[in-house]
Amino acid sequence: MSEQALVHLLLLLGTGVAVVFCFQRLRIPTSLAYLLVGLILGPHTAGPALQTATVQALAEFGIVFLLFTVGLNYSLPQIHALRNTVLSLGTAQVGLTTLVVGLLAYFVLGLPAATAFVIGAVFAQSSTTVISNQLIAQGEENSRHGRLGVAMSVFQDVTAVPLLILIPVFGAAAGFTTVLGDIALALAKAVLAFVVVLYGGRWLLRPLFHYVAGQRSPELFTLTVLLVSLAAGWATSKLGLSMAFGAFLAGMMLGETEFRHQVEATIRPFRDVLLGLFFVGVGMLIDPMVLPGIWHWVLTGTAVLLLSKILLVAQIVRWSGVDPPTAWSTALLLAVGGEFGFAVLSIALGDGAIDSHTGQIVLYSVLLSIIVAPFLIRYNHAIATWLSPAVSAAVKPGVPGASAEQADKLDGHVVICGYGRMGQSVGNFLEEEGIPYVALDLDSDRVREAHLAGEPVFYGDASDGSVLDAVGIARARLVVIGHNDIAAARRILHYVRRQRPELPVMVRTIDETHVEELRAAGATEVIPETLEASLMVASTTLLLLDVPLVRVVQKVREQRNSHYRLLRESFAGHSGLFGEMVERQDRLRTVVLPARSANAGQPLASVMNDGIVVTALVREGVRRLNPDAQTLMAGEDILVLFGSPEDLDRAERALLR
Repeated sequence: MSEQALVHLLLLLGTGVAVVFCFQRLRIPTSLAYLLVGLILGPHTAGPALQTATVQALAEFGIVFLLFTVGLNYSLPQIHALRNTVLSLGTAQVGLTTLVVGLLAYFVLGLPAATAFVIGAVFAQSSTTVISNQLIAQGEENSRHGRLGVAMSVFQDVTAVPLLILIPVFGAAAGFTTVLGDIALALAKAVLAFVVVLYGGRWLLRPLFHYVAGQRSPELFTLTVLLVSLAAGWATSKLGLSMAFGAFLAGMMLGETEFRHQVEATIRPFRDVLLGLFFVGVGMLIDPMVLPGIWHWVLTGTAVLLLSKILLVAQIVRWSGVDPPTAWSTALLLAVGGEFGFAVLSIALGDGAIDSHTGQIVLYSVLLSIIVAPFLIRYNHAIATWLSPAVSAAVKPGVPGASAEQADKLDGHVVICGYGRMGQSVGNFLEEEGIPYVALDLDSDRVREAHLAGEPVFYGDASDGSVLDAVGIARARLVVIGHNDIAAARRILHYVRRQRPELPVMVRTIDETHVEELRAAGATEVIPETLEASLMVASTTLLLLDVPLVRVVQKVREQRNSHYRLLRESFAGHSGLFGEMVERQDRLRTVVLPARSANAGQPLASVMNDGIVVTALVREGVRRLNPDAQTLMAGEDILVLFGSPEDLDRAERALLR
């Protein structure tokens, strides 16, 4: 190694260590630190400059290993499992943002189609790092909008894969006909590469890694991982596609094997170092001298990026059935630009799909959005509340059952905030003891099913003080916070302590991380979640309501002997992917018999087989718990069944025939 090369390497490492250390102490995303290193050591600033070509050559491997890791986390079975939720939402968000922004750039600014497409694709990406770090810092990582926003942001990495195929085509093609022909050819090559890697991976990769793992040699395993990822990238590059696309396909195949986690752990150090070099390379593209001449375009670009994503994401999430405040909060999280946008921009600049002047505007716009992002995320609840109409405590239109007026008549009742598994467990115990309660939840499907079963559950945001007032917080004996949204729990505690300082409040959390914080905020009891914790919440609820200790102990013993059946009885709702429901667990289901049911006159015993238990019968608005097996069914009866999803499907088909 020459002395000059050694000096450049020492400059890169020394500057990198100093800047990354400072950024980590300030809790600023590390990717921005690498961008600053690239700016300092780039050709557009005073002082020593690194050789851009060398850094860019090494940086390409960072994208290769990044896409390889993304492939590991999104194997074919996982993508298939997510097809109805994150897949549809994530694809719609990226597709619509690319389309809307691209059309604006094409028709309003008159930019070439290829350039407009690249701008839309860059603006469509969001920073998972910025979003997740800020949510953790403010205790919202387990909130509904937090889980949804992070999941959609992570899935954007997958949707960026087609861009690796299309952008080089736009950079090379000249006319419309040529573009269509090149796109068709590129897609055909991509399908060929997918088929080759799919079958080759299943026939070769698993046996290969079985053999390598059997040698118990970490060095051999590491070399094999590097060989497979780079060989797949080389194969797709020979087809005229990007190396990153081949690495993604190889990662998808290995993601289906039992070696996935070890492969990811092995590749992570190489990925992190080379990805850091990639961002250094992007930073070297930043030219501060052009900023005075383009600052107004940068501000316009940032505004378009933020506003288009906020409006589009909010509408997409609303279409999926999510309530307005959560939809706006999710949109504010995803409004930020993303590191993957830098990757797309870098590829587009290298392939000539966008000129350097426009590239500078796009680069600065994404950077400015990342700087603004922490403020949008920090105040997402306040902004979402302002943007959405006040949430009513009444049931969502079309949901049958109890009315909000019934809640107004309650006195000395319990208010349950969140009607997931924990909230329903508490409600079951309260109902058996004859203690009145009212529950609030934002899952409209869960609310609908609970109302069909005759339970006092209402659609509403429990962190809104006006909603708590509507369900009689001034007359309540106890508040139970059953969801795991820590930020919302803090808001509930703040409001309750301001209105009713003496009112007992019990809070559920996933673990012990926020126990002391919530107690300091005014929680009477804080219970970390497990099944045993569910039992503790229910028993403590009864004790606070003056139920005799002997009876509580008896209840606890009964539940342990029955394997926590009462705690496992819950409606599924639509929170399975981001919430607390487990897809295969036993659950409740509400079935309404037809008016002229063929089962009318038959005893409930005919239903109570194949693992099915009838936990409640609602007839003419009267709810009967644990009805006798010899009770005869009648038309328009509402049966609450408990069992496995498969048994429930069979029972429902039999009851509705």
